[in-house]
Amino acid sequence: MSSTAPQSRFRAENFRDMLRHGLITAVFCCLIAIAMTITGGDNWAGHLVYSLAIGMVSWLFIDTGRLLLSGHRETHWPNWPWGFALVALGVAVGFFVGNVIGDAVFDAPRFDFLDIRGHKLATGVTITIIATVGMCFFFYSLGKSKHMQSQIELAQRNATEARLKLLETQLEPHMLFNTLANLRVLITVDPPRAVAMLDRLNSYLRMTLSGSRALSHPLSAEFERLGDYLELMSVRMGDRLRYTLDLPQDLRDAPVPPLLLQPLVENSIRHGLEPKVEGGEIVVRARRDEQGGSLVIEVSDTGVGLGAAPPSQGSGFGLEQVRERLATVYGERGTMSMAPSPSGGTLARLSIPAPA
Repeated sequence: MSSTAPQSRFRAENFRDMLRHGLITAVFCCLIAIAMTITGGDNWAGHLVYSLAIGMVSWLFIDTGRLLLSGHRETHWPNWPWGFALVALGVAVGFFVGNVIGDAVFDAPRFDFLDIRGHKLATGVTITIIATVGMCFFFYSLGKSKHMQSQIELAQRNATEARLKLLETQLEPHMLFNTLANLRVLITVDPPRAVAMLDRLNSYLRMTLSGSRALSHPLSAEFERLGDYLELMSVRMGDRLRYTLDLPQDLRDAPVPPLLLQPLVENSIRHGLEPKVEGGEIVVRARRDEQGGSLVIEVSDTGVGLGAAPPSQGSGFGLEQVRERLATVYGERGTMSMAPSPSGGTLARLSIPAPA
């Protein structure tokens, strides 16, 4: 399962968020300057300079402070009461320093903005408080929404992992029970062959159980695992089973879910080759579909063909599990089809996104 780990406050992503906040703040300050020019006079330049100075100082103070005070919290906003104190202090610092900058630009009397006569101070403070609090709430909501989205995505990934693990644990006993049933028959009719089959089973299980339980592994590992399984089946079927595994070199590292192909091969043996007296051949081939940009894996056999095999209990279990695994991992981009093979048997074709 995936897990969240504390992340550094000073990642490049956080600095990009700060710059984005600064740009939004600058645009908002320009809108405030336009509104003040329309309602209070025609001194556009003055309103713009003071608005930008106050807004940008407040933004820089609060955005820097929240990263320093938030620790490793995912939302990167400090808890109460530090968050409230930071915004209040940011309003005070932004109003004072911004006005000092504006006075310096226009060579106005120093600290004239602190004159309590008239409505200049009250108006300036009110606008600064409303604008700063509004922008902080907006940025906090964005951060909270982003954090919640990441938590939803994490939960979805964990659910997908759990589902794949469940499917895999269902597939392995299914194959094991079939093998043990066949082994039981061989013990009475052909003990030496049963011993050889048991050795193959021991080797297969050792490789399976010692392998990682990752959600995917290289296609080469899937073919190797498939080769062990086919060797195991060869002990039971003898010359009635022939197989070919064709994996191009450039596709060996393509990631696929574990146990994706074995149910298809098992289906070919059980419902294609076993009902045929002389047996047949299974060919597993991987190729890249250049036109569709997908990885195609085909499992074909020279068995009795679709609809010719006698019905058996649970015959569709493996195929349904393959469809479920494709849907879980790839969604609509993963498909499986069954059709008559040109050789007279059955052709199963998987199509999944191809590696870059």
